[in-house]
Amino acid sequence: MTTHNNILIQLGFSSSFENYLKEKQLHDWEIARITSEHKERYRLVNHNGEFEGEVIGTLRFTAQNREDFPVVGDWVTITKYDDAKVFIHHILKRTNILKRQAVGKAATAQPIAANVDYAFVVESVNRDFSINRFQRYITLCFEARISPILVLNKADLIDTDILRELVEEVNNRIPDVPVITTSCLSQSGISDLQELILSGKTYCFLGSSGVGKSSLINLLSGSEVMETGVIGSGTQRGKHVTSHRELIILLRGGVLIDNPGMREVGITNAESGLGTTFVDITSLAKQCKYTDCTHQHEDGCAVLEALENGEIDRDSYNNFLKMQREAQHYSYTEAEKRQKGKDFAKMVKQVKKRKPWKY
Repeated sequence: MTTHNNILIQLGFSSSFENYLKEKQLHDWEIARITSEHKERYRLVNHNGEFEGEVIGTLRFTAQNREDFPVVGDWVTITKYDDAKVFIHHILKRTNILKRQAVGKAATAQPIAANVDYAFVVESVNRDFSINRFQRYITLCFEARISPILVLNKADLIDTDILRELVEEVNNRIPDVPVITTSCLSQSGISDLQELILSGKTYCFLGSSGVGKSSLINLLSGSEVMETGVIGSGTQRGKHVTSHRELIILLRGGVLIDNPGMREVGITNAESGLGTTFVDITSLAKQCKYTDCTHQHEDGCAVLEALENGEIDRDSYNNFLKMQREAQHYSYTEAEKRQKGKDFAKMVKQVKKRKPWKY
């Protein structure tokens, strides 16, 4: 195998992308991976080095929404227009795309990253710790077919007994997802994270602002690739320092994608994601008397019966209902937008059919 193929494989290039290039007769094009994006300006990398890039006009004008533009993690075809700059022509078919509902925009999906294998979902154990938030993040992951790994960071800031109780609580609510406790100060748990990172696989970091994602990335990469914020003495919260998504290539193999901290984790279409996150509830729902059961007040509801018997966690149940309502609202709003678009297109078509006015 050639050296440049080895480099591409280390960057995450796989047979699915190779097959797509052949299928679309693009195999003669040079390819690269998006490492960062800021206001439609991109950084890319391949076996020939790093480049700045911009999308060509055709790709720009045929795009119907934000997902039709490149995002961090995408593989694209390129042509060079000088030694350090390239044009981006095609986006290779994604294995997945991680997205959330854009803050303040009804039924608008915001892409986060593409072609991700695993997600480290990070929370700080000392403040604002929330299993409900963990469930939100892993729902996004499951919907995108990404394997989540939960990270309880800043473990040095709480008592070991309290930490043990938190881990047990997380395992009870989210039983089938790995949980790792870490401390950037003592570096405990860092080796556990390193053992999970494999060459040719892509990992992303998800979490709120100040939970220590950038510090974890620096330890995993062995260098200060990410700026970190100082923890405030009064709040014990780290400052938010990541302003855009960035892909980091690790010396020992594997690729990391960092993301800005998310104050809100909005749910989009997430039927399969919810079903996997809350498998205990969705499995019981199949036993309900009514197929359209809302699991809130109906007679013969297997979910409510299990709730009363203490078989499912009440906080988890409430979180499921809240996230389900968000997903349904997103779907309804999205359907309304599509219908408005169809109605407008129909009106334009009818206007064009009319005979011109005679004066």
